[in-house]
Amino acid sequence: MTSTERAKLSVRSPADLLAAVPYLLGFHPADSVVAVALRGRQIIFAARADLPDPSTDPVDRARHLAGVIKRQGADAATVVGYGPPDRVTPSVDAVRAALTGAGLEVLDALRVTDGRWWSYLCTEADCCPPEGRRYDPTANPVTASAVFAGQVALPDRAALAAQVSPVDGPAREALRAATVRAERRLVELLEQAPDSDLLGGRALRSAGVAAVREAQRRQRRGERLDDDEVAWLSLLLGHLPVRDHAWERTDGRDRDIALWTDVLRRAEPELTAAPGALLAFAAWRAGQGALAAVALERTLSLHPDYSLALLLDDLLRRGVPPSELDGWPSVGMPGVVRPRKRRRRGRR
Repeated sequence: MTSTERAKLSVRSPADLLAAVPYLLGFHPADSVVAVALRGRQIIFAARADLPDPSTDPVDRARHLAGVIKRQGADAATVVGYGPPDRVTPSVDAVRAALTGAGLEVLDALRVTDGRWWSYLCTEADCCPPEGRRYDPTANPVTASAVFAGQVALPDRAALAAQVSPVDGPAREALRAATVRAERRLVELLEQAPDSDLLGGRALRSAGVAAVREAQRRQRRGERLDDDEVAWLSLLLGHLPVRDHAWERTDGRDRDIALWTDVLRRAEPELTAAPGALLAFAAWRAGQGALAAVALERTLSLHPDYSLALLLDDLLRRGVPPSELDGWPSVGMPGVVRPRKRRRRGRR
């Protein structure tokens, strides 16, 4: 399941809502059930799940979806199912019942099939004819508002996943060679560390902090890291103090998303855990839950035990709003106990 908290959009009709959904999710859904949370007349959140297999009971998934919507502080929701009637109807019915059971008003329940929409709640032939209504989201003012606000709706979820896919061909070969050079550089760094620097920890952190800060400076200037810089940074991010330094300097800014997307795509597979988790965090903070989800899918497929990725995956599945971290990094991560810094005693 993917969820997102994006810029608020006003809706006045089912056609408005259907035009808004792809921009809330970041892609046009298919074979999906979507719950759109509203506060008053404003959309504040959307959560999507795949339609279950016909032999699977949709109730558990529906209850989870309702719980996610409830957690956003919504007072109402609309359910939209995308796909053929025999698969959509059981899921929409289950989500409707779960939302009602959670104390939320269900404003409407819609099915979208082959460019037409139907309402499960409206029986008026004038507005909801039996043959459904055609709709053109490109002509809807909500679409224009979303585009003006800088929101993007990709053709499908596969197109979104492609944005975090690894580079291949000559670019991959170049990164592989750069990583070999970075590994040699790391060995030299550790060999030159003083005996007082146990296992080279201070040298590693110092080099990592410098690499992170330089990467972020380059990103602010609109410059792309070269292969050696990507390889060096991704290698140093394997040292947790370096990863945590990068994490504390990452938020939902466009430049954070751009930087960690680039590093994730270009890093060698064994070095993708940290940049993948950092991208997921930045995307989640920006309200781009679907992008965070595909970043985590790729990260966890290669590094299934990586703790930061698992933490973010849990937050996403539970629908924890990005607003929980307003004031990051001083507020700390939900569910993570941050050790208090020990105060130094002054000399007497």
